[in-house]
Amino acid sequence: MALSHGILASGLFLLLFVTLVSAQQGGCSVDNSKPSVYENNPPGYVVATVHVESGFTVRIDLTSPDARFFTLQGSELQLSQSVDYEKDSLLLVYLICQNAAGQSENLEIFVTILNVNDNSPVFKQTNFTEVVPEDTKVNATIVTREDLSATDADLDTIFYELTTTVPVTDGYFAIKGVNNPEIYLQKTLDYEKFKWTTLILYARDRPAGSNDATNTATATINIIIEQADTKPPWFLPCTFINADNSICISSPYTGRVNMSEMSTEPLILQPGPVYAIDPDYTINEKIMYSIVGGNADQVFSVDADTGNLTMNKEATSPDSYLLQVMATQVNNIQKYSIAIVEIKVINKSHYAPYFEHRIYNGTAFVGQAPRSFVFQAGDSSRPLMITAVDYDFLDKVNPNIEYYLKNSTDFIATRDGLILTNVILQSPGTVTIEAVGKDVVSLQEASTVIIVEVVLAAAVTPPDQTHTAQVMGILGGTLGTLLLIALIFLGVMIYKQYGKPVKHLMRKKVSKKISGGHQNLSYKPDEHPDVGIKQHETSESSSVQPVSQVLEQTALPLPASNAEEVESLPKSSIASTITFGQEEKEEEMEEETENEKEVKSILKTDRRVADDGYKAVWFKTDVDPEAGEKVEVIEVDVADGDDDSDQDMQKNEEEEEEEDYDKDDHQRGLGVSFASETSLLPAAEAMVNMSLTDTVADDDSRM
Repeated sequence: MALSHGILASGLFLLLFVTLVSAQQGGCSVDNSKPSVYENNPPGYVVATVHVESGFTVRIDLTSPDARFFTLQGSELQLSQSVDYEKDSLLLVYLICQNAAGQSENLEIFVTILNVNDNSPVFKQTNFTEVVPEDTKVNATIVTREDLSATDADLDTIFYELTTTVPVTDGYFAIKGVNNPEIYLQKTLDYEKFKWTTLILYARDRPAGSNDATNTATATINIIIEQADTKPPWFLPCTFINADNSICISSPYTGRVNMSEMSTEPLILQPGPVYAIDPDYTINEKIMYSIVGGNADQVFSVDADTGNLTMNKEATSPDSYLLQVMATQVNNIQKYSIAIVEIKVINKSHYAPYFEHRIYNGTAFVGQAPRSFVFQAGDSSRPLMITAVDYDFLDKVNPNIEYYLKNSTDFIATRDGLILTNVILQSPGTVTIEAVGKDVVSLQEASTVIIVEVVLAAAVTPPDQTHTAQVMGILGGTLGTLLLIALIFLGVMIYKQYGKPVKHLMRKKVSKKISGGHQNLSYKPDEHPDVGIKQHETSESSSVQPVSQVLEQTALPLPASNAEEVESLPKSSIASTITFGQEEKEEEMEEETENEKEVKSILKTDRRVADDGYKAVWFKTDVDPEAGEKVEVIEVDVADGDDDSDQDMQKNEEEEEEEDYDKDDHQRGLGVSFASETSLLPAAEAMVNMSLTDTVADDDSRM
């Protein structure tokens, strides 16, 4: 029978004393009456050695409490079976020592069983399953201590450790202490991050890092996360902005309506209809929609259940509408989100864009650098361009059309429809591409097919394509320089050809202004102010006409060289010379008209009947012989004029021309002939004017 440790400890010294006295008085003794033995010993383990003197015998007292554990083998006291410390920690056995006379004495032996760490901790339950709501508060207990505490038959202190098998859940759960296995929530749960995890709880009978043999027990805790209603609605489609996918942001919706036209169908929006969900999808609370801003004049309305936008009336303003649509949970209005819906008001499109060519053929070269032109088939100097036309525009050019390619990544289309390479083409072949022209306002589309032949570069190499813009810039600069030089040369030629006549005309005009316009200031104002300007203009026009006749009849002497040059000029040059003379004459006529009120001409082509005392002077060619009026006719004959005055005038003109020619080294050519011919006009005019002046003066003297 096992004794308590307290009783064994108190009787230890007493037994030792008794044993020594008995040994001294009897013939039996033991070397150690209080041996120590480790548990789990094998049978036959020697506990003590018994010394027996001659004439004495020794045996085990079968009435001993633990006699069953021992046996005597000669002088050795052995264990007959294995001993377990957790069951028997102290064994007591009596030995009877008897002499030949029949006298006996008892020897008591106390065997202490030493503990060996041969038992592992034990959990009450090795597998747990716990359902944890997503919105569980931090520091809340998940599994209690009582459920997780382990026991150890060796009565050792238990040390605990908690780990997880799912890496993303590390740090969410922990135990209260190294000797307290209670599990609690350490971080806020998120159903989107993980929906379950598995925890492993270790129980050890030695501290971590101990060199002693350690026995360990484990328990598995399965944690299932239950989703809670924690997130507001999300408008779709949306984009996650963080790694744990807890926040999803939607882009604005866009739509279009025609000006002054009300649609009865739900509006078509991009990238899709207004639609929101409850991101707590296992709960999936009902969503309700409403317009909370931007709906001027209540043009639009939204279906509370579906989110479809419809029109209540026509949109009469070209301005866009920025609607604020709110989505709320029916069970909790505080969980809401707001999306922006832009409705553009556009003019109605009656015609969809289309391509005039169903197929475009182009050519590209192997080895071309990216962003190089694809050329028109058969013409490597003209880039391939696709163009969609639209009859909604007068010139069929819709500026809102953008181009893109659908089924090819080797080529791209620019906004203007140019086709460019997108990669370096490696080998010859044929590429068929679908091209689309899209009206970004009305969203109407047109499509066509582009067939690109990729060929080996013959004359055109990728470096040439790379520097095409530079070459064109240099060529443009060169052409501009040549154009400037040509303009300067043309100006010099015009100056050489017409410079002297223009100078001569300007000099005569200036001298005429200085001299009072060749008007005789001695004339008095006309006594008949009722004579109209029209009569004066008519007189002047009639006086100009005979000039050509005078030029033909008058043979003014010219230098020999000038005459030869005039003869050598083409008729067009002479015609231009006369034209300049006529222009000069017209200018003189305009100046004389301005001074008409100061000096009135007496040469009239209009006859007055009312005033009998009025005398008019007429050219013979202008007088009607059957009129029967008293008219003094002046014969227009250059030969009968004052030859001396005419010759003096002509001489003065020729002297002036010769002075001008002496100042200019380049007196040959068209300039000389032009000046010579123009000098004839003033001379002839002077002759006619002088003849008329003499006639008028003579008439005045008779009056």
